[in-house]
Amino acid sequence: MAIKNSNLQRWLTGIVLAVAILLIIFLAPLELLTVVVALLIIVAVWEYNGIVFGPGFLKEKIESLAFAILVPGFMYMGNAQLLVALLVFAVMVVFIVFLWKVNENSFDVSSVTKVIFGMLYIPLLTSHFILLRKLDSGIYWILLVLVVGIAGDTVAMYVGKSLGKRKLIPLVSPGKTVEGTIGLMIGGTIAATLFGYFLFREIFIFHFLIIGLVGSIIGQLGDLCESAIKRNYGRKDASSLLPGHGGLMDRLDSLIFLAPFVYYYRIFVIG
Repeated sequence: MAIKNSNLQRWLTGIVLAVAILLIIFLAPLELLTVVVALLIIVAVWEYNGIVFGPGFLKEKIESLAFAILVPGFMYMGNAQLLVALLVFAVMVVFIVFLWKVNENSFDVSSVTKVIFGMLYIPLLTSHFILLRKLDSGIYWILLVLVVGIAGDTVAMYVGKSLGKRKLIPLVSPGKTVEGTIGLMIGGTIAATLFGYFLFREIFIFHFLIIGLVGSIIGQLGDLCESAIKRNYGRKDASSLLPGHGGLMDRLDSLIFLAPFVYYYRIFVIG
């Protein structure tokens, strides 16, 4: 009964999220989408801070949240030089603040790396949804990312539960299996290919086969990378924010890697 309730909770939460996301993607202008992406990044960074820092470290957490606001804002402005400048000065500021607070009881430079890594990992990668939206047919490129990620995850979950026997990387994510990953790749590839066939008829269908196959693998690696962070700090979920799903990071994990991949494939390969 607990398993059924968990699945029901998962599906109900997923449906509510899906409806909200679709409404935002189709109805919101770029400015509002940027605000929504920034809010998602802020929540994910808050979860990340809770995992890697725990209690205390107020200055580091404030720095991380500041970057969570600034990075998507700079992505919206669309100036690559400004974004690079922000990242460069952010690294310097984080180090300077660390030097300012050094004392015998808190001389741990790892706090610097945690802030800088968190800035690159969550705000920078996730903000690529803003860049996707700015492309021609940007709404559909965002949907493609979601289709590959959600279709792959859904197929992987059910294939893994019914057929999964060989663990993929048990030390990082005990629940993931080789069979589930194969299902993920097949599901993501079929979903992307169908999506491209019906919505991007002017683009050679082979591109969507590649996006689905490679994107599924990259998304799975993104999921495993987030699991590795949680595992390192003894956490199962990033938070309990989303019933049946864990935290927001647990939902964004594969999409954080998928969005940049799809964006740069569209820019540099499809053209």
